[in-house]
Amino acid sequence: MVTIPEKKFRIRLSSYNSHTLDTSCNQILETVKQTNGVLVGPVPLPTKRRIYCVLRSPHVDKDAREHFEIRIHRRILDVYQTSPELINQLMKLELSTGVDIEIRF
Repeated sequence: MVTIPEKKFRIRLSSYNSHTLDTSCNQILETVKQTNGVLVGPVPLPTKRRIYCVLRSPHVDKDAREHFEIRIHRRILDVYQTSPELINQLMKLELSTGVDIEIRF
């Protein structure tokens, strides 16, 4: 049985585009491997869907409506056995635009 040390910090990524999210996860994965850290993930979370219903014509035809959808893709990465070098590398890392990053210790 493998024992995992106590959690150091958790990185939570979210984006509207799944491809940019995956490339950001791969960049973080490679930097953690280079600094000999232990990474668990990326763990995909359920995709949130927001659906908006809009009337096509503001005056007539109440039945004519359009539906728009926004999908929010999310991933979680847990990083163990951190070092100051790893934290510096992650701070210098430039990820894709449109990727929201949240770090919890």
